[in-house]
Amino acid sequence: MIKQLFSTCALALALSVCTAPVVRAQTETKSDNEKTKTKEGDAMMKTKVQDDGKTKMKGKSGKGDKMKSKAKPMDGSMGGTTGGMEMGSPAMGTGMDNATSGNAAGVMVGGAMMMPNKDIVMNASASNEHSTLVAAVKAADLVSTLQGPGPFTVFAPTNAAFDKLPAGTVNTLLMPANKEKLSTILTYHVVPGRLMAADLKDGQVLTTVEGETLTVHRNGDMVMIHDAKGGMANVTIPNVVSSNGVTHVVDTVLMPTR
Repeated sequence: MIKQLFSTCALALALSVCTAPVVRAQTETKSDNEKTKTKEGDAMMKTKVQDDGKTKMKGKSGKGDKMKSKAKPMDGSMGGTTGGMEMGSPAMGTGMDNATSGNAAGVMVGGAMMMPNKDIVMNASASNEHSTLVAAVKAADLVSTLQGPGPFTVFAPTNAAFDKLPAGTVNTLLMPANKEKLSTILTYHVVPGRLMAADLKDGQVLTTVEGETLTVHRNGDMVMIHDAKGGMANVTIPNVVSSNGVTHVVDTVLMPTR
């Protein structure tokens, strides 16, 4: 019974770590009572639950980065930790939080493993869902800033989030003449300090590097960020830990008033 419980928890853990909203790659998962193997494009993650309940994970990203991790069952609390999570909903517990515990575990985003020993820009550059954001950061000359010691909390819009803006907006913002406006928008997505998902409380007001505020709205494990213009972004992948901060992937570009 205990072994079956930990097997089920390990499967939920592996899925929460490996699943990312990628539309270009197909995800394939094979599992039995003790082992799980998940492939997403060229990325792969294997999980094995031992008889004593310990979980071993190893995998590689689409770019060849490798990771290994071991997890011990929490005394009497494993079931309570995972029991309230629903498959397919934004996962803000077990798997993601492992990246903060000092082990080598990463988080899959955009077909690549985001590693805690790499900085925010390096991790974002590996994600095929954040190429627009990375291009914008380069155009605004913010690379060195976001590679600084920080720590920073970044709400990172996906390519699909930028695509939701009016036609031509992104290309216009990337023009050298609009560098200041672009920098204003990007720094509005950055908050000083390292704020994990558990630190984001309903009604909390966050002061951004740009100077204006964002407001957190929370419903259970669902976290939403409201901007100064009344727009709203959902946190789709939380707790992407880097060496100089943490990133939360969002599905909408947040807009300041200026």
